Formats: sequence, structure tokens, C-alpha cells
Amino acid sequence: MTGRSLTAALPVRTGGAALRSPWVHVGQAAAALAAGMGIGRFVYTPILPLMHAQAGLSATTGANLATANYVGYLLGALAGSVSPALIRRPAPLRAGLVVLTMSLAAMPLTGGAAVWITLRLIAGVSSALIFVTAASSLLSHLREHPTHLPGWAFGGVGGGIALSGLLVLVVRSAADWRAAWWASALLVALLTAAAWNLRPETPQAKPARSGGVKAGGAALRGRFAVLFTSYTLEGVGYIVAATFLAAAIEETSPGWVGSCAWVLVGVAAVPSAALWARLGRRWSVPGLLLTALVIQAGGIVLPALVPGVTTALVAAVLFGATFIGVSTLSLDAGARLRFPRSVALLTTGYSVGQILGPLVVAPLLRHGYHRALILAGAIVLAAAVAAAVLRVSYPRHSA
Repeated sequence: MTGRSLTAALPVRTGGAALRSPWVHVGQAAAALAAGMGIGRFVYTPILPLMHAQAGLSATTGANLATANYVGYLLGALAGSVSPALIRRPAPLRAGLVVLTMSLAAMPLTGGAAVWITLRLIAGVSSALIFVTAASSLLSHLREHPTHLPGWAFGGVGGGIALSGLLVLVVRSAADWRAAWWASALLVALLTAAAWNLRPETPQAKPARSGGVKAGGAALRGRFAVLFTSYTLEGVGYIVAATFLAAAIEETSPGWVGSCAWVLVGVAAVPSAALWARLGRRWSVPGLLLTALVIQAGGIVLPALVPGVTTALVAAVLFGATFIGVSTLSLDAGARLRFPRSVALLTTGYSVGQILGPLVVAPLLRHGYHRALILAGAIVLAAAVAAAVLRVSYPRHSA
């Protein structure tokens, strides 16, 4: 997401005077990503154990709510791809932020699973529009700036995750699950105010044809298919951990540990995109992708194999330090291959993987969450195997 080669591969013009301070743009985009992704999508993770204990939510219904959110995210991402005008105007971003806030605030107003599913579907659509608009804005307006700047903005996702974990940690000691949703809605409203004036992507000019490998080449198609497979499998495996990690940890640890672990996931994620982007300038991107996937798989299965407070917190750091980095490296690899519409195609596969994740592990949830984490870790290891295949066949000039 943040590599220089990725930004160079996207045909963008700044269309105006340079920003007086790029950090203002970074801050606005980080606020949008914190609201749309870190809280809008992932506050459900630390709230889920509270809903199990206080709202009578079953594990199966919890998985269905997660799936609804990921279906909504796919729909929103597809809308942004089909209608690029959506991400070039401020109105859809602002509408997405407002609708997201309202959907979070409405969660405690009902006890019906059907309404909850609908609200999480709407939240997913809003989150996708926010993410696509903020990401394209970063790649448009900061393409001439150092690669770590958009990386720090993408770290807003981690910041939002950390805030959501802290919020639930504070609320759970004094109130119930309803207060957690209302507090998250208030937090998103505050971040909406900070992101309100974010400048969207400017209209794009058609680029000159790149002199890289021909788009129709069989070798290129094969490499991209391997990358697509790896990133789709990552979508399946990572989303299981992102949804159920806190609940799984709380099965064998004190209740506060799950929320603390989720805070650590966010804290570790804040600098990860910038750091992986810097490493990508010195080492092979497929090699780094393989490394990140192996580390992430270890972080996912660790709390299932070795229960305890220390291992739970270590697992949170390992997961948080890699899941945004894997996205950064995968999208960067697609851009370096110069495969047509690589970002859109990879994002679609990733989104489909996120829908499949909760469905794949749903039969295991009657036995708790630990088996689901082990299966998720195995799927991420399969993604690492695909990354290893890509590393062998990756063209040296693109590494």
C-alpha cells in the first residue's frame, strides 16, 4: 500500500499546488482510517465477549454478524471500483462517516440478530468507502513525498484499533455492552470531525504505457495468480484472528487480558506499514511477504497452543505488527509486477477471503475459539507457501 513503486504505478496527478504541510493530510487520512477501519470494523472484536456474556449472543450469531460486515465491505469496495467518481468527491466520504457513526449508535437499540446483521452490513459498506477514498487520497496527494508518510497515515488503522480496545477496557469495568457501542459511536464522531476536510483523489490522467513485462505474458499471469492466491488466503486467515482473537484469549485468561491484547494489536500496527515499506526498499518484497506471513501465523496460533497472559500479549504484538504489513507488501508486489488493475483485483480477492473466514471456522466455534485460531494459522501458513513460490519466480528487476 505504501511502497514508492506502488504509488508510481498508479496514474495520478496532484492537480494543484503542493500541500503546505503533508503532515496535515496524513493526520486527516489517519483520522478517517481510524474511524472507518480501526473502530468501524474492528471495535466488534473487543465488544464480542461482552455481547456473549451480557446480550446472550451465540458464537454462531457472532460469526454471522462478522460475515455481514465483511459482505458490506466487499460491496462498498466494488462500488468504489465500478464508480471512481465516488472516491473523487468529499460527499461520499462524509456520508460514509456519518452513516457509520449512526450504525454504531444504533447497535444497542435492539436485541434482534436480524437488525444487528443489517447494521453491521451497512457499517461494512461505509467502512469500505471511507478506506478506498482515504487510501486513494494518500496515493494521489503524497506520491512525491517520502514513502513513510502514507505509511504513517495507514497506521491510523492501528490507532483506531488501539483506541477501540482502550475504550472497551474502560467501559467494561463501569457499564455494559450497550455503553461500549455508544462510546465507539462518539469516538467515530470525533474522528469524523478531524477527517471532514480530507481532500479526495484528484482526477487521473492516462499514463504512458509501462515498459515492463507484457500484461498478456503467461509468466506474468502465473506470478500474479500465485500472489492473488496468497493474498486471498491471507484474507481468510487474518480475519478470523481479527474477529475472534480477544474472545479466544478470554476463554483461558482474565477478562481484561482480551481487551489489553487488542490494544497491543493496534499499538503494534501503527508503525508497521511505514516500517515494512522501508524494508521493501532494501530487501526482496516477496521475501519480506513470506517472513511477515510466517510471523503472523505464529501470532495467530500462539494463544491457542500456549494459554496464558504473556503468550496472549506476545501474540497480539506479532499479529498487529504484520497484518497491515502483509497488505502493504502484497499490493506493492502487484504494482511491481505491473499487472493491470492489480490493486483492485487483489483487494477483491482479499475481501472475498474475509467473507469466507468466519464461515470456514463456524463449525468449529461450538468447541470455543481455539480450534478456529489454529485453522486460521494454518491458512496463513498456506499463504506463506504461495509467497515462497512467488519469491522463487519473481523477476529480479522487480524485487
